[in-house]
Amino acid sequence: MNQHEKLNYVEYAAKDLSATKAFFKAAFNWAFTDYGPDYAAFNNEGLDGGFYAAPLHSSSSAGGALLVFYSEKLEATLAKVEKAGGKVNLPIFTFPGGRRFHFIEPSGNEFAVWSE
Repeated sequence: MNQHEKLNYVEYAAKDLSATKAFFKAAFNWAFTDYGPDYAAFNNEGLDGGFYAAPLHSSSSAGGALLVFYSEKLEATLAKVEKAGGKVNLPIFTFPGGRRFHFIEPSGNEFAVWSE
């Protein structure tokens, strides 16, 4: 449901749109709606959004926003990410409030997963 002045949508560049879609389908069971050859949208994943074809990527080290997934079973989610072709760039570590890891999906975008 759209809410006035609340976050609603996020977009990421994808240098390999097909590989990015395949990764998120395999790792997190996402479905996509294609809007032409250069854009794919996702919804019902906590925050709706999409990937657009572009030779760019987002990483927290370069000042990009970091979207963080929640997992009840952190090690199992890490295994799914790796099996789907994600590259872990920060292994599981503790922080005040829980544990998390960071990963890079096939187009080079960085995400994280945390657990209590």
